[in-house]
Amino acid sequence: MSSPPLDGFAIGITADRRASEQAEMLTRRGARVVHGPTVRVLGLGPESGLRVATEALLDRPPDVVLTSTGIGVRAWMTAAASWGLEERLCRALRPARLLARGPKAAGALVTAGLPVSWQAPTERLDELLGHVLAADVGGLRVAVQLDGALSPAPALALAAAGCEVVEVPLYRVALPDDDRPARRLVDQACAGHLDAVTFTSAAAVVNLLALADRWGLASGLREALRVRVLPVCVGSVCREAALAAGLEAAMEAERGRLGSMVATLTTALAGECRAYAIGGHRVAVQGSRLVINGQGTSMTNRERDVLGVLIRRPGAVVPKRLLLAQVWGDAQADPHALEVAVARLRRRLGPAAGGLQTVVRRGYRLDAVTG
Repeated sequence: MSSPPLDGFAIGITADRRASEQAEMLTRRGARVVHGPTVRVLGLGPESGLRVATEALLDRPPDVVLTSTGIGVRAWMTAAASWGLEERLCRALRPARLLARGPKAAGALVTAGLPVSWQAPTERLDELLGHVLAADVGGLRVAVQLDGALSPAPALALAAAGCEVVEVPLYRVALPDDDRPARRLVDQACAGHLDAVTFTSAAAVVNLLALADRWGLASGLREALRVRVLPVCVGSVCREAALAAGLEAAMEAERGRLGSMVATLTTALAGECRAYAIGGHRVAVQGSRLVINGQGTSMTNRERDVLGVLIRRPGAVVPKRLLLAQVWGDAQADPHALEVAVARLRRRLGPAAGGLQTVVRRGYRLDAVTG
């Protein structure tokens, strides 16, 4: 029986909402999950202006409504219900042209009993805005759901086109109250002990790097996400934020859905699996997992790091100081720790252990051939 496709891989999750669902998808595929949320979604109370905006739309219903997120639509309906205004709000919105940025916002509108007039095919706010501005909208009353960053850009663009704009602030995103899980994620990413990190919002990207900068780890994190750790984004807007932050290796799911992102990540990491002939035996390396002649075993992070350095220089003698520098971060570290790690790695390799040779007073050599 074959092992799960992500067996041996470790994945960092930066999401707050639906993190448990994402973690379940990944663990079912065999991954080890490290959850370090970098965002916190905060609902906004009446003092934020939400009730004022709601009552303004009850007094004078809108001609057009722009909705950007499902959570925002649901939060609006929940708040209106708490004020005893949900039924009146739905009556006021129903005759308007209700436009949705994507299927989540559209689904929330339909659940509330509100008909969706149009949905942006690419699920982008700028496409939604462009669709509205392509028509003669001068003089129309337009309600705009603000995104989590409370960006005024859509409202300003509509006002410039002559619209009467009502901004509807529903929630905002912030840094987590407890940043210790995020610190663990950053530390493991910098050490190369994660194989990928997932992002389900642009804010998650921005906040992760802001936290890393606070800890003096931003440079190391960027380097890790460039070379060793794959950044995987849920959609194009999220990936654009990653690229703007210098994460050039960031990839995005074909469809902006959680399941699609996990499938994209799984396919990408499956391509990282490598098979070698070591000491005359077939050895497959899948993250921290070794499969020797069809029998699987797991490596510790140290063992995996030592093997990684050796396997990148097949047939060459790798000096102990180089291994200490690259794995322990200090060429002057205790060589006994390296000797112990190599001995344990040989035990993991089992029948292929003969391919890992000690070169007296010099270092170690791995007899490995790709294929």
